[in-house]
Amino acid sequence: MSTKDKGKKKGKAGTYLAIGSTLFAAFNNVKKIRTARGEDDTLQLIDGLIRVAAVATGVALLVRELRQQDDNPLTD
Repeated sequence: MSTKDKGKKKGKAGTYLAIGSTLFAAFNNVKKIRTARGEDDTLQLIDGLIRVAAVATGVALLVRELRQQDDNPLTD
């Protein structure tokens, strides 16, 4: 991200798109966890769980951004 893009926020449509793509990543990570459990691969399982936690954090941040956009009447 360049310095001039730092203060810019996505519009609502962009935020919804980001949430959708993040949730898609979550489904891929859940599939990875299932595979790791089936293969009894502890390292892959830990990696998958960490990735799911990162996705959950990302979704929470995006939801917070949406709520802030709803609270700000100047963004409509």
